[in-house]
Amino acid sequence: MVKFLKKQGWGVLNSVGFGGAVQLYLKSALKEYGWFRSFHSKQSVDAAGNPLPWYTYSFIFFLEPRIKPHFEVFEYGSGNSTRWYGARVKHIAAVEHDAQWIEIIKPKLPANSTVFSRPQGPSYVEAVKNEGKKYNIIVVDGRNRVKCTAFAAEYLSEDGVLILDNSERDWYQPAKDFMTNKGYKSIDFRGMLPIVGHESCSTVFYKEGNCLGI
Repeated sequence: MVKFLKKQGWGVLNSVGFGGAVQLYLKSALKEYGWFRSFHSKQSVDAAGNPLPWYTYSFIFFLEPRIKPHFEVFEYGSGNSTRWYGARVKHIAAVEHDAQWIEIIKPKLPANSTVFSRPQGPSYVEAVKNEGKKYNIIVVDGRNRVKCTAFAAEYLSEDGVLILDNSERDWYQPAKDFMTNKGYKSIDFRGMLPIVGHESCSTVFYKEGNCLGI
């Protein structure tokens, strides 16, 4: 009787087009990833509420086991990704143009994090030089991404990689062309990401002997 009622119930749901959505919510990879929690909270988090970078899930799964405690990281843009990196690397610095957002995110950041407040323009683009060091990972996920990519490439360590997020957008093609012309290879990680339902792409640019072991 229980099996019959269950079958009938799924039949009704499928007939009105809701069966797939209910199944995804009850048991699916999206539920395991924490997508539903991220959607309802409007925060890039996993199923337990821990911060995640707002990258495609495929790229997060690729990147996480390759992160090393000695890494130095720089980000254009700050948020849950800054928290995520901060829990895994030696130091992370980020530049942010939104002073109000800095006030919100700064109390949540670990002690090994530095956030520079810079308005949009040259001081934002050039913020990667503020610490006088080169980085294992530079993430371009903020404003002026084409200009930031071109400037930041000079601040990669010998084994450094550059991550361009939302790289499916046509207007970021010049940034991709720049890195290719600099001799970098690339891998695109397409798929879903936290919070939203559409597909995006995260691209990592690298050379031989890179810190991620690609």
